[in-house]
Amino acid sequence: MKEQLEPVLSKLSEAYRFLDGWLRANVLTWQTAVQWGAALAALLLAMAVWRAVRPGLVRWRERLSGNPLGRALLVALESTGWIFLFIALVQAGAGAFQLLGHTPWVLDAVSQLAAAGIALRLLSFAMPNRALARSTATVVWIFVSLQILGLLTPLTSFLAKLSFSLGGTQFTALGALKGLVLAVVLLQAASMLSRFAAGRIGSLKGVSPSGQELLGKTVKVVLFTLAVLLALSGMGIDLTSLAIFSSALGVGIGFGLQTIISNYVAGVILLMDRSIKPGDTIEVGGVYGVVSGVYGRFSSVKTRDGKEYLIPNEHFVTNEVINWTYSDSDVRLRIPVGISYGSDVNKAMSLMEESTKGLKRILASPQPRALLMEFGDSSVNLELRCWIADAADGVSNIKSDVLLRIWNSFHENGIEFPFPQRDVLLKPGSAINVTVGRDGERGFGSATPGDSPERSGEGGE
Repeated sequence: MKEQLEPVLSKLSEAYRFLDGWLRANVLTWQTAVQWGAALAALLLAMAVWRAVRPGLVRWRERLSGNPLGRALLVALESTGWIFLFIALVQAGAGAFQLLGHTPWVLDAVSQLAAAGIALRLLSFAMPNRALARSTATVVWIFVSLQILGLLTPLTSFLAKLSFSLGGTQFTALGALKGLVLAVVLLQAASMLSRFAAGRIGSLKGVSPSGQELLGKTVKVVLFTLAVLLALSGMGIDLTSLAIFSSALGVGIGFGLQTIISNYVAGVILLMDRSIKPGDTIEVGGVYGVVSGVYGRFSSVKTRDGKEYLIPNEHFVTNEVINWTYSDSDVRLRIPVGISYGSDVNKAMSLMEESTKGLKRILASPQPRALLMEFGDSSVNLELRCWIADAADGVSNIKSDVLLRIWNSFHENGIEFPFPQRDVLLKPGSAINVTVGRDGERGFGSATPGDSPERSGEGGE
């Protein structure tokens, strides 16, 4: 164990000696201490002056509401102006040191670091993810600082000597760090390119919404896959060694992720055959609503109640789905109505057809039509059939409007609605025993033995 740690300890000792010598030669001297103090004083002075100047810039920016370019320049100046002022003060101090015959390497290095900070801050404005932009700027600024201070080359040499093996592959700390930085950059680039491609695909008028969704997801998967593979290659990993891993992953997917994969495959099928697409009004598993999106694993269906159901795509492929707007947006409504046997059937049918007039959602063609369906036990059953073209706006609400008009029209014209009735016929000589309980409720006993009524039941006249 000791023999294995000796190379690492030797490298750490070498790095310590180098840093100790560099600090003694470049930092722990009176000249460098004075220059660091001058840089700190310049920083405090620049921040104090900028705190007094910035409110004026803010008011100036607010007055330029109609000039987007001017506003953008002022925003950039607000973010970096104090750094420009700091650089000017530091360079003034560097000139004073040169007049005294000293080399102001500390002040020059601080100026270069500040200039790099300005460039990185302006570059971070172009990145949509602010947290990632700040992290990227911090990492790049650290590398720039090491380069300016002359520490980057010794640090990279030290990291290149730190190596370790994994599965027969040799890695170095420098390679792993480069791979990590490369992965961050490539993944961010893939994210930006996928958003740009999605915007361009969305503007294609000749491609259906489902086709746009499929193309956008395909481009996104390809870009992120390439980013990951390039990052692994940058770390020194042989991509051919992933063949065994991919085979094992395939077996695991086949057994452990069968449902998830089936949902993804079903999502691709839905996007390709366009049986379910965004904007369709569907009914599946008791859920009625409009498809707001078809995604990789599930589809989103928004109901009239404002609820959004996330239904796995496999349900749309294996179960029965009612697509109200698959090939045509026109939908026929069936509105059953019952009337009593003493009412005028012809007049009732005419009133039902007239009840749809004036409703904007009811189509004039095909014309609404009332039909006599059957003679029921207690009513004459009619049915009104009419068409609408906007099922996405709801079906029950338009049915309610039509039924309310039919209700008012029937009452105005003497058309009666039926209600259940039961007649009880007692044979001559039969009797019913009535008993009164303690709570005042009446109970009916059975008829005289041997005499049973022909029809019995509750209610009656």
